[in-house]
Amino acid sequence: GRGGLQSHLARQVHGHALERGYDLSGLRARAVEDADFSRFDLLLAMDWDNLALLEQRCPPQFASRCRLFLSFAPQAPVAAVPDPYYGTERDFERVLDLVEQASAGLLAFIEKQLAQRA
Repeated sequence: GRGGLQSHLARQVHGHALERGYDLSGLRARAVEDADFSRFDLLLAMDWDNLALLEQRCPPQFASRCRLFLSFAPQAPVAAVPDPYYGTERDFERVLDLVEQASAGLLAFIEKQLAQRA
């Protein structure tokens, strides 16, 4: 099965993240729940397929909450986070670069939103 491959890939991702000081060991993915659309201000997708799935499920009044994660990194050379799993070591590093850029942009966005509410 794919379990061994997925386990190897997870270790690869965690290794690259640890080299940059990120401990991913406590993070777990979960399925989006219908209540998430009203519970969270943003639902961020890493790629176009997942954004489409979010948009299909999202009630119209919350549509603006569904966005691509990399929309917070307008300087990024791509619009969606590429899947590094079948690529090279450099592909994993490139994804981390993109995630760091988008995270900085997301933080700036949140800070601006909070300042406007104050």
